[in-house]
Amino acid sequence: MEFFLLVGAAVALVLLWKRVDRLEEDLRELRGSVATGQYEKVGAQPPSPAPEPAPQPAREPRKAATIVPKVARIAPALAAKPAGPDAAPAPQAAPRPERKGFSFDFEELFGRQLPIWAGGITLAVAGFFLVRYAIDVGLLSPAVRVAMGLVFGFALIAGAEAAHRFRDRVADVRVPQALSGAGLAVLYASVFLAGTFYGLIGTGTAFVGLALVTAAAIGLSFRFGLPSAVLGLVGGFAAPALVGAEESNLPLLAFYLALVAGGLGHAGRKQGALAEGGGWAGGGWLGLAGIVGGLGWGLIMLIAQPSGPGDVVAVGFYLLVLGALLPALVLPDLRESRWLRLAAGGFASLQMAALLESSGYEPLSWGLYLLLGAAFAGLGWKTGALRDAAAIAGGVGAWMLGFWYQPDPAMFALVGAAMAAVFAGVPLAHLWRGDARGADVAALAVMPLAIVLAGQWHFGGFGASREMLLGLAALALAVVPAVGAWRAGAQNGWRTALLEASAVLTAYAGLTQIVPEDYLPWIAAVAAAALAFGLAGRRWAARTALGVALVWALWPLGWWAGASVDSLAGSPLLVSDLPAPRDVLLYLVPAALAALAVAASESGRLSSAAAALAALPAMAAAHIGFKQLFAIREWHDRFPEWREFVTYGLAERTAWEAALLLAALGAWRMRHRWAQARFTAAGLAAAALAHFAYFTGLAHNPLWSEQAVGPTPVANLLIPAYAIGAAALVLLGRSLTVPEALQRPLRVGVDAALMLLIGMFALSELRQGFAGTILTDPPVGQAEDLLRSLLGIVLAGGFLLWGARSGTRSWRIGSLVLMLVAVCKVFIYDTAGLEGLVRIASFLALGFSLIAIGWFYSRILRVPAGDAMPASPPDPAAAAPGSSEAS
Repeated sequence: MEFFLLVGAAVALVLLWKRVDRLEEDLRELRGSVATGQYEKVGAQPPSPAPEPAPQPAREPRKAATIVPKVARIAPALAAKPAGPDAAPAPQAAPRPERKGFSFDFEELFGRQLPIWAGGITLAVAGFFLVRYAIDVGLLSPAVRVAMGLVFGFALIAGAEAAHRFRDRVADVRVPQALSGAGLAVLYASVFLAGTFYGLIGTGTAFVGLALVTAAAIGLSFRFGLPSAVLGLVGGFAAPALVGAEESNLPLLAFYLALVAGGLGHAGRKQGALAEGGGWAGGGWLGLAGIVGGLGWGLIMLIAQPSGPGDVVAVGFYLLVLGALLPALVLPDLRESRWLRLAAGGFASLQMAALLESSGYEPLSWGLYLLLGAAFAGLGWKTGALRDAAAIAGGVGAWMLGFWYQPDPAMFALVGAAMAAVFAGVPLAHLWRGDARGADVAALAVMPLAIVLAGQWHFGGFGASREMLLGLAALALAVVPAVGAWRAGAQNGWRTALLEASAVLTAYAGLTQIVPEDYLPWIAAVAAAALAFGLAGRRWAARTALGVALVWALWPLGWWAGASVDSLAGSPLLVSDLPAPRDVLLYLVPAALAALAVAASESGRLSSAAAALAALPAMAAAHIGFKQLFAIREWHDRFPEWREFVTYGLAERTAWEAALLLAALGAWRMRHRWAQARFTAAGLAAAALAHFAYFTGLAHNPLWSEQAVGPTPVANLLIPAYAIGAAALVLLGRSLTVPEALQRPLRVGVDAALMLLIGMFALSELRQGFAGTILTDPPVGQAEDLLRSLLGIVLAGGFLLWGARSGTRSWRIGSLVLMLVAVCKVFIYDTAGLEGLVRIASFLALGFSLIAIGWFYSRILRVPAGDAMPASPPDPAAAAPGSSEAS
């Protein structure tokens, strides 16, 4: 299986190498053409100096006949140069065969290309399995096995040197490349076996041997080309897996793999520097391959669970090399290299975190992790992309602080201080120097708060001495982002916002360990007001403090909102269903005051948003406080002593709606001095109207719900209740600002709602005359039912009179509708049970009423001839189509 995988990798390598060779050849031709001043067209002859252009043949698809741009610019100058009689003819470029695009040639690939590469790979695999066979059968002693492997490897390299020296006879550069690669792979395996499995040489000698093989691979890559380095070092990565050891020396394996990855990256970078063009095409991809392969082996070593301190140190330093040193040294300086360095650093940080967790969060493991962060920070002074990796490493480290199981307080403090210095102190230095990146600002803002939150997770509480120390440490850490925000300036966009928010949150987290809990919401509110007015340029600091105050208000606010939503189903909202007044004073009032302070310091939409945030806790606090006045706690259908809601429900609702209406009127009177007064008045009037419409008009209407309205029809709660609803409706209609096309529908809607309120009030007053304070008992009698019809007729006449006096068509239409309903009721329902003179009297009264209303209505609509032309110029607004007067 391993053989077929290696053959497949070789095929991919050959295809990639052919493309790189073709690119280098094109670059060399371009440079030679520019140096000699010749004009050349790939696949065509130089153009003739004749002025008449020749007809152009049809273009063939994908034909490589494009003009080289740099040569094309000097072609006109060469063509315009006069040719004297003695001028020597310009040297003509030899015709070159037309270059074709990529095409698959089975014979070329499998007959000439692959056999050589496959032969080299086969030789390397043969050497591995020869040693493996000797181990399994026990034919030779370990020393002889290793010696034979060394001899075989050196023999292969000698064969490569011979092929290179006699390259004229060999006539194929791939032969020495394949032989040298196979020999290097065998040497890697032999030295690894001698040091790891057999103990024939000491650890130091094995290290030196591996280093020498790696150096030889780098040197041979310059003599035989990059394929030697690729085959040799890829064989070095595969050697530990192919030899199949049952037990391994983890430190030696880590050092060995680090040498392999480092040698591969160094060879690739050197080859890229020597090659024309450099970058990824010149060999930079070798460095990436070394890092990827090394991190893959790092994952395997972590799965093996390093146990002893030596193993932990070896794997830790190995991840340090693979995650920080190699990405900074061997990856080319291209745009995409930033993301590759970031990915390598992030993966190494995750592996180091896994090592930290598997080792039980020992101080040694924390030291290695901090060393990785210090490497990122140190190399980040030159390689900016590693600062992003440092930010990721800091975030992973802060996460591991939170997962640390039962940490020792002193050890936690030491590690936290070191992490703050590495992952927050260094970014602060970059910000102070003026070369901070986005990752630096993010790390500077996040790390202090993350360390404080991790400390509170493990040791947080109230009232103990170590909580006091934790709070003081948090206040000290808050200085770091505060200094960063001061250095960044007040107008530095998201950077300033993030740093100011971090400073406020970190300091507040420290105060939670020092100040009693009851004072914390007020501290947030006072801080928001102080920052809003004391540091006017630091808006995000005030907004953050406001956010903290609002977070404290979420719990009582949610409780109040939940109880209010439950009351929409028809159940009374009792004072026992709401938060206590103490909660209102501790949580809701501070949030409302903080939002008002921030709204006063802001402008435009931000001021409106802050005012809206203040409205909700202020409304909740006012409502909860108001409910304490009536203190309705019980409601029961069977026990009169528990029916407080029946006795005081309507009074309580009316008083609350009156308070909302008075507040709306106060805001309306300030509309010329306060920009948001009209909006505030409309909101308060809408709240009063909605409360009246749903709770008094629908859910708990005295006509069908047990609600005490008062003993007499004149002095009762119905008058103020419906008057407040009507006043709120009128004020809402005036305070709303709508487009001109919606003004008439708004007036019609307000008039219709007023007529409905008047009708409901009149029916309630009539019912109280027969029932008393509770309108649901006794049932409606015949006399009352007849009076309801008469009441409808009287109200229709009143609506008609008002429509005539005010000149509004909507009131006249409303009167006709009400009259039609009353007539239908009389004819269909009322007269069905009447007999004799009573029926006759009813019809007479209805007839005279209809005649009177019709006569009066006709007089309103009749316009005398003398009044056709008004004496004064008409009002354009009144005469406009759609106005009430024109109607």
